[in-house]
Amino acid sequence: MKRRKFDPVLSHTRLRLLQILMATLLVYFLITSFEAPKTGWDSGEEYDASFELFSDSSLSREGLTEALSRPTDGPRLRGSPFQTPERRMRESKRVSGLVFEEEKTQFDGNVSEADEVFGLHKAAAEAWRVGKKLWAEIESGKIELDKSENRSDPCPHSFSVTGSEFHARNRVMVIPCGLTLWSHITVVGTPRWARPEYDPKIAVVKEGEEAVMVSQFMMELQGLKNVEGEDPPRILHFNPRLKGDWSNKPVIEHNTCYRMQWGSALRCEGWQSRADEETVDGLVKCEKWIRDDDDRSEESKAIWWLNRLIAGTRKVTIDWPYPFVEGRMFVLTLSAGLEGYHINVDGRHVTSFPYRTGFVLEDATGLFVNGDVDVHSVYAASLPTSHPSFAPQLHLEMVTKWKAPPLPYGHVELFIGILSAGNHFAERMAVRKSWMQHKLVKSSRVVARFFVALHGRKEVNLELMKEVEYFGDIVIVPYMDNYDLVVLKTIAICEYGVRTVPAKYIMKCDDDTFVRVDAVLKEARKARKHRSLYIGNLNYHHKPLRHGKWAVTYEEWPEEDYPTYANGPGYIVSSDVAKFILSEFEKNKLRLFKMEDVSMGMWVEQFNDSRPVEYVHSLKFCQHGCIENYYTAHYQSPRQMICMWGKLQHNGKPQCCNMR
Repeated sequence: MKRRKFDPVLSHTRLRLLQILMATLLVYFLITSFEAPKTGWDSGEEYDASFELFSDSSLSREGLTEALSRPTDGPRLRGSPFQTPERRMRESKRVSGLVFEEEKTQFDGNVSEADEVFGLHKAAAEAWRVGKKLWAEIESGKIELDKSENRSDPCPHSFSVTGSEFHARNRVMVIPCGLTLWSHITVVGTPRWARPEYDPKIAVVKEGEEAVMVSQFMMELQGLKNVEGEDPPRILHFNPRLKGDWSNKPVIEHNTCYRMQWGSALRCEGWQSRADEETVDGLVKCEKWIRDDDDRSEESKAIWWLNRLIAGTRKVTIDWPYPFVEGRMFVLTLSAGLEGYHINVDGRHVTSFPYRTGFVLEDATGLFVNGDVDVHSVYAASLPTSHPSFAPQLHLEMVTKWKAPPLPYGHVELFIGILSAGNHFAERMAVRKSWMQHKLVKSSRVVARFFVALHGRKEVNLELMKEVEYFGDIVIVPYMDNYDLVVLKTIAICEYGVRTVPAKYIMKCDDDTFVRVDAVLKEARKARKHRSLYIGNLNYHHKPLRHGKWAVTYEEWPEEDYPTYANGPGYIVSSDVAKFILSEFEKNKLRLFKMEDVSMGMWVEQFNDSRPVEYVHSLKFCQHGCIENYYTAHYQSPRQMICMWGKLQHNGKPQCCNMR
């Protein structure tokens, strides 16, 4: 191949053209960089974005909106210029500068295959749709509380209803203030005799058979105070099948259901759960009962009793029959333990079901029994005498000293985003009265804000708006709260810490996490200058749990290991990592996973492919409880928060408070 002859004149001309092009791009970059945002900053107004849902940014318009509305037609989120509190108060019952704009958004398929498998986009779209409707009601001031939602309703310690009263109430018993630890409900009933069933949805009719004999009933704890127009969530679904199950054996099934989405069922078929598999408060999930295929001949029973009499000290296991019999009365007791619900029938333990994430005991505001059973009476006792968390008048102290200081005009060194739930009034108040009183926070050198989504109970949202207005430290993410969508709050924290309060470091924690602000900031400062950071209690080569409360299916996470990730109760990332997350999110390229701390580890790993990240591991970011000289301490009750702050102030030492 013939090489072209070098032409110095042509080469010089190309060089000049390249210089002109580079100069033009530089001028354009400078002009666009110094274009001031149209917010309260350039208008001279006092800036306090803590009252806003989101800043007027591309994330507000395209980021969260894309994630929440892309799979289906849905609302667009449009931010308005920041306003002073005085201007907001003059608006007609507006609690936010945010408005919703209806805009058809067709799904264009630009979602990662993994996200479609996870179904998070579908769940987010539904939560966004419900949240939008509820937010519109809140802003319009049209929300009226039902009598059943009135806070003045009594919270009895115990009560009972007869079978006729229960039937007259459509087999529903309202539990006004939900349950609390060690609450118990006793149902006395009699299973009916089996009946022929023709519905293929209930019974599998084999070829040549006209019907299947069925006897089964269900008992459910329901969240009756749900969003209007939705079926109440099944917080606990207990379904004994005496006859008619596809296995042709008596079984018991447990499950939960939220917005018509059932969880993974626990199916007890007469075989005892392995104790090494997982227990609930030390009790197995499924006890053993005698099955038709157990080979329990009369001869074997006689030998068993003979051995029992001869060797009386030997440990002997007793197998009981299936706990429910057609036509025979039973006494069933449901109790709420530390780790889950326990079912006892006629005085013996039968099954236990671990609590599912996303539900709390106070959500169980109704008992529903239906099916082939006659209920004779229902008793409930050890109930909370006041709503455990929804009692804002008992927790909130409207005192000026607890208000958030105004946001600074410039950059801050550390922004702390605190994940909270709408009804966690006591937890937020304890944080305000403890570590948020640190001089670094009060001087606005460090900024802390709570991130809260909308609650399913209307009166909780109304009280929440009052709290937002007074304290000025809550950022409302306008979708209906859902445990699997916590990851969206984390993205909102990144946005706030990058655009609303430009910070060098961004920290995420929970509202039951006590934070030593100065120690956390000092730990971040140890890193080398201009290095990308990821700091926390790091997990290396952790594997997904395929069973139990935190179970993750292979469809949700097909890999055998998680990426290196910091435990969710407290971790820090540098601002460049947060900016990368926002950028990928806005381009709809960010993979979403229901466990937000694992998600952050996954995003940091992706960022690390292009720019080295300094991973800093410290056990002082405590995952479970508190250790001496902690940086953060998790699972701290409001009382412990106040106690730890007192010790820090008086003793000058980070000490734990072992009380609840």
